[in-house]
Amino acid sequence: MQAKVIFLADMEAFYAGVEMSQNPTLRGKPVAVCGDPALRHGIVLAASPEAKAFGIKTGQPAWEARRMCPWVVFVHPHMQKYIDYSLHITRIFEQYTDRVLPYSIDEQFLDLSGCEHILGSPRTIAASINRQIWEETGIRCRIGMGENLLQAKMACDCFAKKSREGFFELNSANYKRHTWQLPIGSLFGVGHRMEKSFHRMGVRTIGHLAGLPREMLRRRWGINGEVLWLNARGIDYSRVEPEVISEQKGIGHTATLPRDYRKQAEIELVLLEMTEEVCSRVRRHSKLGSTVHLYCKGADFDYPTGFSRQKKLPDPAATAAETYPTVLHLFRKHWDKKPVRAVGISLSGLTSYRQLRFAFSGYSIKETNLDETIDTVRKRFGKTSIFKAASLTAGAQFLQRADKIGGHDS
Repeated sequence: MQAKVIFLADMEAFYAGVEMSQNPTLRGKPVAVCGDPALRHGIVLAASPEAKAFGIKTGQPAWEARRMCPWVVFVHPHMQKYIDYSLHITRIFEQYTDRVLPYSIDEQFLDLSGCEHILGSPRTIAASINRQIWEETGIRCRIGMGENLLQAKMACDCFAKKSREGFFELNSANYKRHTWQLPIGSLFGVGHRMEKSFHRMGVRTIGHLAGLPREMLRRRWGINGEVLWLNARGIDYSRVEPEVISEQKGIGHTATLPRDYRKQAEIELVLLEMTEEVCSRVRRHSKLGSTVHLYCKGADFDYPTGFSRQKKLPDPAATAAETYPTVLHLFRKHWDKKPVRAVGISLSGLTSYRQLRFAFSGYSIKETNLDETIDTVRKRFGKTSIFKAASLTAGAQFLQRADKIGGHDS
């Protein structure tokens, strides 16, 4: 059977890249996209390559970044702009394959198996994608290639990001040669705590882990230990599933939270508030959404965890009552119980609101009328003039983010 061709495309310093694309005078300067100091003490959300050269990295407080580079240029984040760029990049990918899986706002998997017979070699396709993204967005893309998602991710993170060409291939034949000498912390799935645990066992490299008995790891860490053993050997059975392929158009809302959210009830409250915000914006455009996409990012900036999944709604919708149950389903199915720092929700597959508002038996006229009334009140008297009582409880973000997108400027 012919090996699959899987790409992981990663946008270099995505937030900073978007800002430099919008303001070319920033190019060549150490740029740091920085969160709201009042809420997060000026946490760096993204840093340009020039800023990274001074040691500035994601998750650092602004004062520390300033100490490392006194002339660093801080730029306030604009989340809607980043979402728009991400959707634009997705549309570029869909010109090459219909099998596209968003992994995060700046990373996407592409299954190009068979496309090489039409589009040329994988290296040629990667060069074409990189060139098109740069020409249309001004953002540099790096691509890792593998026979599965794990190999593509490792190829991108460990090699393509450090390559001038911005492309690297791992496969079953060369995975051992290229990765087994790398530090164990470089393996996908190994965070700081797991890295320390491996060091106490004398496991310093990926090759050391690959040489351990599989059952020993399973006994010690359960299925997670076995998955890490498989990762060390370049084995991954996950696929770019058709049901999670993204639509071309969507309206979304992303939020970087002011602290680590550990309690499920608090996270779900934020998701409810965000669902209502997204649905309100969909209604504002006189649209209905067909597909819900949920993005969830863990609190560890050095080794991000989380997921990006989507699910088709039973019927096109524009109310939280119809959309939120699907959001909850995705969250409860894919959340790993680890602290969460950022979440995002979008509705895609948009269609005409006026033509379809009465077309589906499941569409709630009562809920629609209520939401439209709330929209009218907020438009006249302000966004905070009416809201759910739950937004006054611990963990709620509605009042703090009433005039923002993702907690930042739109």
